[in-house]
Amino acid sequence: MELKKNPKADLNRNISLFFAIGLALISGLCWAAIEFKTYDKVEKLDYTMDLQDDLDEDVPVTMQLTTPPPPPPPPPPAPEVIEVVEDDEEIEEVEIESTETTKEEVIKEVEEIEEVAEEEPIVTDVPFTVIEDKPMFPGCEKKPKSKQAECFKEKLDAHVRKTFQYPEIAQEMGIQGRVYVNFRINKDGTISVIGTRGPDKNLEKEATRIIEKLPKLIPGKQRGKPTPVTFAYPIVFRLN
Repeated sequence: MELKKNPKADLNRNISLFFAIGLALISGLCWAAIEFKTYDKVEKLDYTMDLQDDLDEDVPVTMQLTTPPPPPPPPPPAPEVIEVVEDDEEIEEVEIESTETTKEEVIKEVEEIEEVAEEEPIVTDVPFTVIEDKPMFPGCEKKPKSKQAECFKEKLDAHVRKTFQYPEIAQEMGIQGRVYVNFRINKDGTISVIGTRGPDKNLEKEATRIIEKLPKLIPGKQRGKPTPVTFAYPIVFRLN
């Protein structure tokens, strides 16, 4: 005989429902346990105010200072008493002796003072145009004084033409122009070049060489004494 189960009596049929309900109950209990708060018993406190009956404030004591009266002004000074003294004392008179000499007094001889020789003044350069006696080339002294300056110029020009040499480097570079030479004729007649000014150093060097080749001259004189004389002379360098 085959056994038959009653579907209503089968407990496994609703097991999942029971499990869900149980899980929900447990979760709710846990949450309630966590959120549950306990509070300490609060004691009631009796608040009372202890107020003093004496609320009167102490009023500060103020003192009024009285200024003393100003001191009386000092009495006026007593007037000075001027005593008149009789002029009984004798004043000694001071005698001033005369410094004038009499004939009887002997005058001492005056000592002679040695004369100190004056040093000769330093002679400075004098320009050629204002010197009294102009420097000259040998032979010009035979000329009249009015012609001596002209003789000096002619002989100087002749010396330059005779000694002149055009620098090769200046020729190659096409340099030409005028060179001014300032020189001094010393007291002994020798020549010293003071300076040059021109368009090129090579031309200035040649101009210096020409002037230094001058012979010894007759020096110029001022008040009869040999004096250094300055002279400026232009030398023209020109290419053909």
